[in-house]
Amino acid sequence: MSIIPAHYRAGLRRRPDLRDIATRQEPVCASKAAYDRILERHVTELSALQQLHYASGRCALLIIFQGIDAAGKDGAIRHVMSGVDPQGCEVFCFKEPSAEELRHDFLWRTTCRLPERGRIGIFNRSYYENVLVVKVHPELLEGQLPLGPQPSSKAIWAGRYRSIVEMEEHLARCGTHIVKIFLHLSKGEQKRRFLERLTEPDKNWKFSAADVHERKYWSHYVKAFEQCIENTGTTAAPWYIVPADDKESARLIVSQIILDRMRRMTMGYPAQSGKRRRELKAMRKML
Repeated sequence: MSIIPAHYRAGLRRRPDLRDIATRQEPVCASKAAYDRILERHVTELSALQQLHYASGRCALLIIFQGIDAAGKDGAIRHVMSGVDPQGCEVFCFKEPSAEELRHDFLWRTTCRLPERGRIGIFNRSYYENVLVVKVHPELLEGQLPLGPQPSSKAIWAGRYRSIVEMEEHLARCGTHIVKIFLHLSKGEQKRRFLERLTEPDKNWKFSAADVHERKYWSHYVKAFEQCIENTGTTAAPWYIVPADDKESARLIVSQIILDRMRRMTMGYPAQSGKRRRELKAMRKML
């Protein structure tokens, strides 16, 4: 089965109905051996493109992973980016904000981690948590809003969507390419993965009581993700909705999406001036 990234790109300014979008599709590969071969090929090409990207140093790439708990964000990052040179790539995992982070605007803590030109930045969760988790639990807004007359709930979320879109458009104008991936997991598969974490001793550390608690808000999260994708998907920073029940297929789709984006980036090794070429020639003679 061929992977066409455009098939997973969400429509712009249209709310997806996640209940009607499959969380599992026809397997990309017929066997584990075929999966290993394709993933290795993707990883090898990503590594070569990342080296060119690093040498070119003219733009940055930001990859954002969002998804419900146990959607496979960690595994996708670990497997897909396994061949990338650590010097040219940084991964940041954004969990519950610290007291210092809460004293700033909601974009501050992630803005500090944006990739510089020539580098790839990967956000495992991101500023989108502030229109997802915080929207599901609006009590978390306490202390985040300025004093004075409080805007309506609708105005708060509209303002945050606008801040995100404007920030991403600014980044795009300044040379940062953005790929946003939503790993679309079913409630049944999440339960299976949670039970696996409870059963297998080497996975117990991944589980917390909060995981069970948050499952009670499943429908609220679905609605929050739908509204988020509708209001923040743009031409410059589109969303990709990736079926996540099958981990191996999801990883191949993710790697193909990133490959497709990097292939379309304008990159090239720095041109050498005549003076520089003469210097290199002289140094060659000295060896």
